[in-house]
Amino acid sequence: MEGFKPITHFIKDLYNTSDFIPLHVPKFNGNEKAYLENCIDTTFVSSVGAYVDEFELKIAEVTKTQKAVAVVNGTAGIQVALRLAGVQAGDEVLTQALTFVATANAICYNNAFPVFIDVDLDTMGLSPKAVSEFLSEHAELREDGCYNRSTGRKISACLPMHTFGFPVHLDELIEVCKTWQIPVVEDAAESLGSVYKGKPTGSYGALGVFSFNGNKIATSGGGGAIVSNDIALAELGKYLTTTAKKPHTYEYFHDQLGYNYRMPNINAALACAQLEQLDVFLSEKRSIASAYADFFASEGVKFKTELPETKANYWLMCVELSGKDERDAFLDYTNKSGVMTRPIWQLMFRLPMFKDCQTDSQKNAIFLEERIVNIPSSVR
Repeated sequence: MEGFKPITHFIKDLYNTSDFIPLHVPKFNGNEKAYLENCIDTTFVSSVGAYVDEFELKIAEVTKTQKAVAVVNGTAGIQVALRLAGVQAGDEVLTQALTFVATANAICYNNAFPVFIDVDLDTMGLSPKAVSEFLSEHAELREDGCYNRSTGRKISACLPMHTFGFPVHLDELIEVCKTWQIPVVEDAAESLGSVYKGKPTGSYGALGVFSFNGNKIATSGGGGAIVSNDIALAELGKYLTTTAKKPHTYEYFHDQLGYNYRMPNINAALACAQLEQLDVFLSEKRSIASAYADFFASEGVKFKTELPETKANYWLMCVELSGKDERDAFLDYTNKSGVMTRPIWQLMFRLPMFKDCQTDSQKNAIFLEERIVNIPSSVR
């Protein structure tokens, strides 16, 4: 256990404190208070207001997409994005078991079924090779799309998640999905500011979804955004998430099943102030990651870093330990020493509501589940 002492000392020195160090907390050094006060002064604190419009414009700019839609959280965003991509009740969505539960939950909110495919060891995200192998073994193309021969269900979307801000191998994945006529929806909840081959994550798929939860690199307290380069598709997303109400001065008429998934103006105000500082946050994250990389290399511990042709936002930084025993000892020692660390999520197919979902071998996901630990990653 004492072998972990240099690590806890280094992290406390890195954050220049002897107090408890949380995993990730927001930083409010900009116009947050001024914008929130403006919301209160104008009384525009709910789902209509100038900050919602500004937030959507800023997100489209940051992600280099044609249109963004502000929503109440990232989970709601994924649910609607999947519907926009064509997922219907009874369909299947290919995704990864190594993810936060929201990814799988959002599939089920559409009354669809998750199919869990393995991840790559380098990205910790959905593996194009594993997807290709699964489809070659189980899928067939019909006139109206791709079907799973094992279940008889239509495979209507592929939902990769950019784990901790590390982009998946998007080019290869999109090529595989194009061959099988499966639209890609990016769960980019953790990857705001991450770049793959010169383009932001979230801009590659038919749609992308971001989260602005309190622990994200930029926060609105609670909130999310759907982005797309298909303006008509994004506009439909805006319509559906604002209760599918036909525009009218005073009449209330809703012509299809919509959702009250609107982001309040007061949350958008906070997000706008945070986005003004995004470049500073990203630069600081890279500085912390560089310090971690040098230190852990000297300790003989593997620190996960970005791949060539990518630029990670280093939202949550992590180390890869030698196995479950060392992982558990590391977690126990660091948390008892006032340094918050956390294991990667339990794989989705281990959870009771997903235990009957179809999976492949999950060899890499299981390997990472037993070894990956998140370490403090806040902007200083």
